[in-house]
Amino acid sequence: MGSLQLQDFAAGWVGGAASVVVGHPLDTIKTRLQAGQGYGNTLNCVLTVYRNESVAGFFKGMSFPLASIAVYSSVVFGVFSNTQRLLSQLRHGDPARAPALADVALASVVAGFVSVGIGSPVDLVKIRLQMQTQPYIKANIKLQPAVPGFPVYRGPIHCFRTVLKKEGIAGMYRGAGAMLLRDVPGYCLYFIPYTFFCGWITPDGCISPNPSSVWLAGGVAGVISWGTATPMDVVKSRLQADGVYLNKYKGTLDCILQSYQNEGLKVFFRGITVNAVRGFPVSSAMFLGYELSLKAMKRDQTETNP
Repeated sequence: MGSLQLQDFAAGWVGGAASVVVGHPLDTIKTRLQAGQGYGNTLNCVLTVYRNESVAGFFKGMSFPLASIAVYSSVVFGVFSNTQRLLSQLRHGDPARAPALADVALASVVAGFVSVGIGSPVDLVKIRLQMQTQPYIKANIKLQPAVPGFPVYRGPIHCFRTVLKKEGIAGMYRGAGAMLLRDVPGYCLYFIPYTFFCGWITPDGCISPNPSSVWLAGGVAGVISWGTATPMDVVKSRLQADGVYLNKYKGTLDCILQSYQNEGLKVFFRGITVNAVRGFPVSSAMFLGYELSLKAMKRDQTETNP
């Protein structure tokens, strides 16, 4: 039983790593569109980044998410699967039993809370690194610790230390409220559609779905989850990017109100195309990495303990 619990964490790690490689270029574009200035639409943003920074620009700051998101996914999938198994054990006395809708929802909520605890500082560092070469629009010269366009942070570790020193633990968790409002419903709309699509496409339930079912169910779940999470994602990106040069927002509500007053309702749907488009390959890579590595580990286990 013990090793089975850990397999979910290991498989989540593989899924997370696969999803970062697939999704990071689109993630860079999403962040620049949401928190940057002067990019116009998605295509214009892609061309601008490519012209100014070539292909490497799309993978800026990837080493940190690659290391951290792999761990992060490992925790999310591990917590989700183990919570779900625990609930099945408590309700039906059988951890392997197919979960009910309420169990999937509750396990998603638990995974959402745990993910914010770990993911908030990770996201903050990633967004600061993605945003630091952006020209800062409204700063007057005296407020700028660096010339806009020149990096404030030398890398993830330096960024982490700088934020911790200047802004403390609260600074590391800047935007965590918005992230909770994004991730708790977000994970429900991620795992529930996946579980049901998987069961629907696979004739014998989701015991061992074939790769194409996993790919399709994971992709659809990603589109649904990311599409609906966009408004809170915009707020979170802005709160976390805020502070490279100076702090503009007092908190989640202030950020929502200021963004709405200055740019109207449409601002909350900025990057929704990129989010939904990116949601499909990222999620399908994540679930494929997860399910296939889980299957491989279980196969090894049955071969070693016949």
